[in-house]
Amino acid sequence: MLSRVAESLFWMARSLERAEDLARLLAVTFNAQLEAQHEIGAGSWASVVVAAGDEALFAEAFGDPTAETVAEFVLWHPLNPSSVIASVTRARENARSVREQVSSEMWERLNRFYFRLRELDRAETIRNPNEVSIIVREATQAFEGVTAATMAHGEGYEFIQLGLHVERADKTMRILGARHGVLAHLPPGSPEMSLELITLLRSCSAFEPFRRVQGGTLEVAPVLEYLLLDRQFPRAVLFCLGEALRSLDRISDGAWRRPEARADRPDGARRVLGRLCADLEFLEADDLVGAEMDDLLGDLLGRLNEAGDEIARTYFSTQVIIDGGHPRQHQQQQQQQGRDQRPGPRVTA
Repeated sequence: MLSRVAESLFWMARSLERAEDLARLLAVTFNAQLEAQHEIGAGSWASVVVAAGDEALFAEAFGDPTAETVAEFVLWHPLNPSSVIASVTRARENARSVREQVSSEMWERLNRFYFRLRELDRAETIRNPNEVSIIVREATQAFEGVTAATMAHGEGYEFIQLGLHVERADKTMRILGARHGVLAHLPPGSPEMSLELITLLRSCSAFEPFRRVQGGTLEVAPVLEYLLLDRQFPRAVLFCLGEALRSLDRISDGAWRRPEARADRPDGARRVLGRLCADLEFLEADDLVGAEMDDLLGDLLGRLNEAGDEIARTYFSTQVIIDGGHPRQHQQQQQQQGRDQRPGPRVTA
């Protein structure tokens, strides 16, 4: 498999997962406002931008966060290359560039999804983002199912799984970091704390799975532990990193990797991800409370970014040929598709 093909499949999956996560986070925050029966603070809307990793861009475009400005920015603002519409467009372009590698069913599903988003009434969607969240969720989950059912489970499929789980782990950690800043300023056991914990769980599609495991308990430490360390919930960070590591193992078994990558750092990505999984497995409960949690999430995100760099260095092309036959560094595409989103500042209520 060409490294260009592997890279396109990897980023196709990451972009679709990013679109789903951001659309869900926006709708959950909107619904939390309705359940609170009053206008929620700017900190909750700011946490959506922090979870997206685009605080500077948002400040440049809008200044203070409100329900309308955050919805516009997350869904389709032209300054935001990680918006829902930009992510879906990027996923479609990546799929089109490797059309011979994806099944007809995958392409048809993704193409219909793209055009359905373009037909939305933007003004109405900003007033009520629930509809677009349902559209994105149903389309991305259907795409995952079609991919599993119609694509050969070889190298290309594993790069899709790798991209999906790396992005999912990234977004779960970012949502945790953004909402944890709000939690830190709420009285323990208060109705506001309970609502915030429910919002955090729903932001990761984890409310019902968590309640089945924990019953009626809604406390900060069990919620954080579940979203970080559960081995069965598919959006928990440890679960996602374990799946990414398994995909890397299957990919690494192949002899097709670029010779220069094998000679340079053959197991760099697996080494970083393996250490990350091992450190998570041996975390202690005290690491999940207070300032330690903020430091922990910052460290985990930095190391996940490092793993992404190692994946690109080992498996993907580092140069492209432009007009005139001269190579140049393949930076523009990487910046467009997967900007190195560093942890944002803690949000206060």
